[in-house]
Amino acid sequence: MAEDPYRTLGVTNDSTDAEIKRAYRKLARQYHPDRNPNDTASEERFKSIQNAYELIGSSEARREWDQQRRMEDMFRGGAGFSGSGSGFDFSDIISQFMGGRGSSDFGFDSRSSRARPRQSSPRDSFRGADIEAGLDVTLEEATSGIETKFSHRRLKRCDKCGGDSFGTSRTCSKCNGTGVQTKGTTISVKVPAGAIHGQQLRLRKMGHEHPQGESGDLLITLRLDAQEGRRWEEGRMIQEVPVKISTLLLGGNVRITTPKGSRIQIEVPERTKIGDRLRIQGHGYQGSDLDIEFVLKETEELTQKQKEALNHMRDSGL
Repeated sequence: MAEDPYRTLGVTNDSTDAEIKRAYRKLARQYHPDRNPNDTASEERFKSIQNAYELIGSSEARREWDQQRRMEDMFRGGAGFSGSGSGFDFSDIISQFMGGRGSSDFGFDSRSSRARPRQSSPRDSFRGADIEAGLDVTLEEATSGIETKFSHRRLKRCDKCGGDSFGTSRTCSKCNGTGVQTKGTTISVKVPAGAIHGQQLRLRKMGHEHPQGESGDLLITLRLDAQEGRRWEEGRMIQEVPVKISTLLLGGNVRITTPKGSRIQIEVPERTKIGDRLRIQGHGYQGSDLDIEFVLKETEELTQKQKEALNHMRDSGL
């Protein structure tokens, strides 16, 4: 199985596109060959980062990757696909279902991967598959609510045969007997005021159409962009606080800007470790609690005085 691009970039599948881009830039800068000359391990890591970003770095590529994974899970979950040893070519299966297009969209009943004959059941007993998609919004948009355009691709009943060729020996020049075609759809989506990260909106009948039944639904998961230096963990906002090594060891104070735009002072306890956290009440999104995580403040270049101080610390056993 190919390496999970989300894991490679250190993000999750509910991260926003902007968060993925920020994570990529940070890692690419850290492992770039120019910064790590003659370092084979860093070079290989850099290549894997590049490959991961190609898979999920754009909205279109990410949507295709996510749909492909869902299809594979669907087949592995009892629909007759069991990997390379099953005797089926996965791309051929997709191509057959999609009329030779090889698309990663899948539009039939999620309970079965086989095209059942039309006469085996009443028309309304079939249902197209639901579509899962993500929608990125800013914290301001989520707070106040917004109506936005959303474009996605879905299977729609063939406009030539009307889906009648599905499950029969009939042929159709447009759908090749699948009864459906992949088409783009643009709809208006209302994000309610006070929306939260991970909230799901269900748009009825906007999923894939089935050639012999009703349409599935479109399930849109809202992804709130926590902005630079912040991320979500199980619905809780985490904000990274860069701290100098001297402050981590000796303690001190740092000032941060909260998601509300407030400037507050944080006390850093003596001998704080990288990754330690504190919880600040009422300073998170919409007045929720904010978890801050201490990270080491990066220093691009050291002055001669700083180098001498570090050498003195090393000589003293630190």
